[in-house]
Amino acid sequence: MEGKEEDVRLGANKFSERQPIGTAAQTNDEGKDYKEPPPAPFFEAGELVSWSFYRAGIAEFMATFLFLYITILTVMGVNNSGSKCKSVGIQGIAWSFGGMIFALVYCTAGISGGHINPAVTFGLFLARKLSLTRAVYYIVMQCLGAICGAGIVKGYQKGLYESTGGGANVVAHGYTKGSGLGAEIIGTFVLVYTVFSATDAKRSARDSHVPILAPLPIGFAVFLVHLATIPITGTGINPARSLGAAIIYNKDHAWDDMWIFWVGPFIGAALAAMYHQIVIRAIPFKSR
Repeated sequence: MEGKEEDVRLGANKFSERQPIGTAAQTNDEGKDYKEPPPAPFFEAGELVSWSFYRAGIAEFMATFLFLYITILTVMGVNNSGSKCKSVGIQGIAWSFGGMIFALVYCTAGISGGHINPAVTFGLFLARKLSLTRAVYYIVMQCLGAICGAGIVKGYQKGLYESTGGGANVVAHGYTKGSGLGAEIIGTFVLVYTVFSATDAKRSARDSHVPILAPLPIGFAVFLVHLATIPITGTGINPARSLGAAIIYNKDHAWDDMWIFWVGPFIGAALAAMYHQIVIRAIPFKSR
């Protein structure tokens, strides 16, 4: 039992592993009362000597690796098809991204919180759901996982990978940079707002089914955002996904708009965190 207690002592695993995605709901033994979870410390040095901290980073790396591997292969298959009617099309790409997020959040929520996206990590950090130490570590591991995932795909068929665009995000012809930035901001807002709503600690304490169902609305939000914004930017809403594809594809036009796929998601995540904490939960206005 000592190993078990130490393993869940810090960070995203501070409470029982059935609490998903970086949240930390607290209830009493009967599960009737609710206490606001304390904010995570800004810097928690104790995490650096905990195996659960490094295990969580490895889980984020592996999840982002698998995410890029499956989704880029899907994009390549659609782009390589002579007719969109003979492939899964935009709908299939959207299902690939949304379905993988659903599966990977389900698999990793109890280990790392199942972020798989620097924008999600950033939003949860702003809401004080995890420390700066863990947030930076997660973002680094997510980016490394994305690079490796895209690299494995390119290693299979380099020619096909490059001829089909390598899954890199660019603003499509006919759209302005502002349109692309707006699409990324709003798309990421939808995703991160859904993450906050699906994993809200108060709802988890009140409705026991919420932690179990959390991966479903998150994956579905990713699916819907992709349906809307694939024609505009190819849909980033995940800086690690955009960076990994751009590094491995490594063409000038893939780098021209890279700032949009970092600035947009981070602004969207910040707005979602503010909206949830200030408007939905009204936490700053609650009496202590």
